[in-house]
Amino acid sequence: MDALPDFASLSDDDLKKLIADLTEEELQVSYRRRILHGQIDILRAELVARLKETKGQSVLDHVDVDKLTDILAGKSAPPD
Repeated sequence: MDALPDFASLSDDDLKKLIADLTEEELQVSYRRRILHGQIDILRAELVARLKETKGQSVLDHVDVDKLTDILAGKSAPPD
């Protein structure tokens, strides 16, 4: 975040331009934020639809956690 300039050193026109520039930047950030929220909403809807298809079961329900732990700990070789 940029520090604000010394206000005493700014002319009225410079101050107005700075306000306009920051207002424009805020509009752009706000627009990007709305786009991101829309994408998040779409992804969440997709996730809900997928969970309904699997009847709420996680894809991790079929993972052998003990075997995965051994593999990650280097105690056994990964399956071919």
